[in-house]
Amino acid sequence: MDTATAASGRQVADEVAERIERLIMDGVLKAGQALPSERRLTEKLGVSRTALREGLKLLRARAIIHTEHGKGSYVAPISQVDAGPLVHLFHSQPRTLYDLLEVRALLEGESARLAAIRGTEADFILIRRRYEEMTAAHGRDTDVATHAHLDHAFHLAVCEASHNPVLTHTLQSLTDLMLGSVFACVNNLYHREPHKRQIDRQHERVFSAVIGRLPDQAHKAATDHVNSVRQSLSEIEQEEQRLVRATLRLEGWA
Repeated sequence: MDTATAASGRQVADEVAERIERLIMDGVLKAGQALPSERRLTEKLGVSRTALREGLKLLRARAIIHTEHGKGSYVAPISQVDAGPLVHLFHSQPRTLYDLLEVRALLEGESARLAAIRGTEADFILIRRRYEEMTAAHGRDTDVATHAHLDHAFHLAVCEASHNPVLTHTLQSLTDLMLGSVFACVNNLYHREPHKRQIDRQHERVFSAVIGRLPDQAHKAATDHVNSVRQSLSEIEQEEQRLVRATLRLEGWA
């Protein structure tokens, strides 16, 4: 193989890698998702199997994809947060939950605003689908974990419609922590009917503002929703602490 041919091969491989990277950053291929078959990828990208394999080799070297023998290639997490210390803090210092909810208010407020501006009809179909799945579950005997995942899926669909890959991947990198906070919200609030109705109304406002392309209203609705959840959880915590103190006094401990 002469130098020109080798250089051309590297250029095609770089182009293949770049196009797959763009699919990942745009959320078409998601973290943990299996890549399509070689045959399908060569057809979609219009390249030879050799060029595709070289491109995939580059992506593996960059840790953007990983390959499992006999199973295929998968998209690796693009942005990872070392959640270990935070997970520990959630268990040892429950106040950390409120810090996460502050971050959620900032990120989700902006993602809702951008979604109302940039969202396509395809995005809105997906948001509507997630919203309807979430609301349909409220009328059934759905377990708390399922509620939490449906709630999170709705918020993530809104974020993906922002078409800001950094914002989307930042939220995805916090998925475990986000689910933890959503689980806490659902577990503590959804069995309290007034709070449940309030959350349902807030979700409806976020949905309507985004679909209606009302960016300022979408930002306010999403921010108000998370801040309201944070306030409600704080009130519940204070209520429980008062109950504990009163019980201790009743038992002669104070």
